[in-house]
Amino acid sequence: EFWKVLALLYFPALYSPLLACAGPRHRLGYAAGTLLAWGHCGAQAWHRAQCPLAPKIHGLYSLLSHVPALLSLSLLSLWYPARLLRSLRNGDSPELRISGKSYYREYLKALLSKRDRKGSSVRIDESLSSRIRSYLLSYIYIPEEGFRIPLKLVVSVTVAVVAVYQVAVLLLVAVVPPLRIVRAGMTKDVVVLLVQFGLVPSQGAAVPGDLEQELRTARHFLWALEVCYICSLVLCCLLTCAMLLRSLGMHRSNLRALYQGAVLDVFSKAHILRPSRESLVCWMAFSSFQAAFACLGFLIQQVIFFLCFVAFTFLVVIPLQLGTSSPLFGIIRNMWPFWLTLVVAALMQHLLAHFQFLEQHSLQKEITNRRALYLVTFLLFPTNVLVGAMAAVWRVVISGLYNAVHFCRLDISLLHHGVETFDPGYRTYCHYLRVEVSQCHPLLKAFCFLLLQPGRPEPPAPPRDTQLEEGLQLMHPKHPAAGRARSRRVRARWCVAYTLLHNPSLTASRKTALADPAANGAQLGAPGP
Repeated sequence: EFWKVLALLYFPALYSPLLACAGPRHRLGYAAGTLLAWGHCGAQAWHRAQCPLAPKIHGLYSLLSHVPALLSLSLLSLWYPARLLRSLRNGDSPELRISGKSYYREYLKALLSKRDRKGSSVRIDESLSSRIRSYLLSYIYIPEEGFRIPLKLVVSVTVAVVAVYQVAVLLLVAVVPPLRIVRAGMTKDVVVLLVQFGLVPSQGAAVPGDLEQELRTARHFLWALEVCYICSLVLCCLLTCAMLLRSLGMHRSNLRALYQGAVLDVFSKAHILRPSRESLVCWMAFSSFQAAFACLGFLIQQVIFFLCFVAFTFLVVIPLQLGTSSPLFGIIRNMWPFWLTLVVAALMQHLLAHFQFLEQHSLQKEITNRRALYLVTFLLFPTNVLVGAMAAVWRVVISGLYNAVHFCRLDISLLHHGVETFDPGYRTYCHYLRVEVSQCHPLLKAFCFLLLQPGRPEPPAPPRDTQLEEGLQLMHPKHPAAGRARSRRVRARWCVAYTLLHNPSLTASRKTALADPAANGAQLGAPGP
């Protein structure tokens, strides 16, 4: 058991040197990363080709389950040599080692630009097709100029997609091949049992010699079950990926709002965006939580949609194909007075409310015929109880489907606003945002890079005339242009520092030491007696 626990650290310890080679941004690191990437990629390919236990699960499972690892290692095998060649060509200058410097400059330029945004004008008379198009486009993450999603969010979504892929492959291999084996080995003796239990319809006597039609029907049922399983699996994969892409758009909106200081636009109540012990723990566990929630939500969706597909297929599609009566159709046909009563009651209430109980005045509507309204309310109470029961069933179905589909998203809470802190996924996401915004504010880093920029090199002084007097040679005349340039540079840096200190949207991004007067350059007075 101890070795099983230590096995959880095997892959992080194995691949951590490969990822650490990109940290120094030096040619030696890129060279080591190239060798490690090539070695890992070759070892994975050789292991997949020579593994003797691969066919025990399924012939293609070993290959399909390692496709993400092979693709990632192949990408690193190309990325490290490209970075190495770029480093050899341009050199290891300190400017190139600063991560994200160009992005922070672009963010500052986009923030200070005076261009009108394309989405500033909103059309009131928007058509239905354009609204549907905009709703569908909201599930597709489109990069915007001047804003970049943090790397940890991209890695978290990628890891979640890979984890869902692994679970989908495992579910596919665990169910579909056994179903095919059962369908191929179906015999008439098994069909007799199915006919006796009423699972397969029979045209005549259940004699083993006269069950050819029943045997074909049983195999057709198993084939339909396999199709339902594969369709539900594909639908769950598409829904999970769509929800993860939608969460990227929500991440961008939340980060942009927090960068601007609009805390109440993201959280239900005001929060201080400073790191804490719980925030750091949630920041470390965010990617793992995203993968775990995505896999569990995928399993829940698979169970729900598989049952829905099976119910629709065996209660609607197959009875229509075979020309037999469906139990669902029989229930609906026998309960037609109930459904007619509900429809008539709902329609009558809407008509009475529109024509008898509301009276149009100049600018508003007023309630009229109050005695008749009370009488109709009392008479329709039992009928409305039945309508309420149907509405309650519909509420359970809708809430279950909504929660199952959105279970993989950590940026929204599945609980009410008052008790959303009991949602561990949403609480982890909120603490992650606190750490990300307080430590990686792009505007703060852009101004810091402006402060760290070296001044412009002064032009070389002209050669002095050797015929001048010795006293003039000993003089050091001051250049007024250089003094003015230096004063402008000092003034600009003081303006940047003043902006960093007094911008309210950057208050949570500053270090807490800046609140000390001594840290800001003020002199402390003598302590009082």
